[in-house]
Amino acid sequence: MSGLDPDRREDVALVSRAADFAARRHADQQRKGAAREPYVNHLAEVACLLAETMGEPDAAALVAAGWLHDTLEDTQTDPEELERLFGPRVASLVAEVTDDKSLPKVERKRRQVEAAPHKSVGAKAIKVADKTSNLRSLTASPPEGWERQRIADYIAWAQEVVAGCRGTNAALEDRFDRAVAEARGTL
Repeated sequence: MSGLDPDRREDVALVSRAADFAARRHADQQRKGAAREPYVNHLAEVACLLAETMGEPDAAALVAAGWLHDTLEDTQTDPEELERLFGPRVASLVAEVTDDKSLPKVERKRRQVEAAPHKSVGAKAIKVADKTSNLRSLTASPPEGWERQRIADYIAWAQEVVAGCRGTNAALEDRFDRAVAEARGTL
């Protein structure tokens, strides 16, 4: 990597450290779908969607946050640890997209819809990438016991969340729209 300028080398290292940390923290987790994919596949897809569609100077922090976006919700990780290891920008993005798991699921979902328009550009991108990945997974391997209506309800809710995030990344929003069309095609 000696051929990379120091800033690029730091960016690559940040994203790589985030991927490693996320993979270790989520090592025993699986997706809900019938295929029971390793959860890290979801994190990789979110990070990849962000990497492929972001052009901002802060892209490395955003991709790192994509890898880490579920660590506060789903692992024994706290915000201070993320800030110490990945810096304030990454920690802030992850905190911004983290649900309060002490609330009932219905309330968490309602809050996601309400809060979406007020999020930072980076947090909106993470939300769109997350919902895109979830819809793709739902299409490829729906959770056992999910009837058509539950899938349709999830699609509608994801669209409500993403509606509040629109206008910040057309390429990412297009991928979401394609994921919605594919998911609807399975109903």
